[in-house]
Amino acid sequence: MVFHKHIHIIIIFFFSINLFGQDESYNKHLYDGNINYDKDFLLAENSYRKAISINSSNIKAPYNLSNKYYEEELYDEALIRQVEALKNAKSNNEKHRINHNIGNILMKKDLCKEALEAYKNALRNNPDDDETRYNLSLAKLCADEQNKNNDKKDDKKDDQQKDDKKDDQQKDDKKDDQQKDDKQDQKNDNKNEQKDKKNNPSKDRGSAKLSPEQIKNLLKAMNNEENKVQAKINEKKQKGVKIVTEKDW
Repeated sequence: MVFHKHIHIIIIFFFSINLFGQDESYNKHLYDGNINYDKDFLLAENSYRKAISINSSNIKAPYNLSNKYYEEELYDEALIRQVEALKNAKSNNEKHRINHNIGNILMKKDLCKEALEAYKNALRNNPDDDETRYNLSLAKLCADEQNKNNDKKDDKKDDQQKDDKKDDQQKDDKKDDQQKDDKQDQKNDNKNEQKDKKNNPSKDRGSAKLSPEQIKNLLKAMNNEENKVQAKINEKKQKGVKIVTEKDW
């Protein structure tokens, strides 16, 4: 990817700012940031931030600070400062350069579709920039590839959902079949039980439990029957015994 050739030109241009036409304090911090741009990142960042705090509508400090963030691979911070500069950009040239650099940052963040739009905005302000046009073609290829990958992911997700739904349906069908089998087994058991009762009626009577009162009466009846039998036996014995008379001596 080709980076915009105007980045360093703008920095050099800012070195020669006419301090008499702008706020002296702003220009001093901007100048300090430019002096330390390639020497000390922290000093340069601090100077640019001070300049921005003095005049937030001037695009020079946020633009240069964004470029420095970009070089340090701090892409989120770089994007914030470029967007800040774009809000206050007035000329087509400024808007072109800022949108071009926004596109570069978005490409680094793998946001190809968004980068494509940024490069289009840059070309709207300068249709003749070949570097922007080249970067636009790269962003388009990247965006198309990402769309294909997303489509594949969506198809895979749909297939997975279909498989999950099919598995759930199979589980439900299996559960229904099991319930039907259980009901049929219960019916068969009931039929066999009724058939067994019909063929063996004594089982039901024999299996019935007697209450304590019934048991008591049954024992009493058995005892009475036994007494009657014993009485008859004794009566027979009495009839068969010979009577012996006393003998005088």
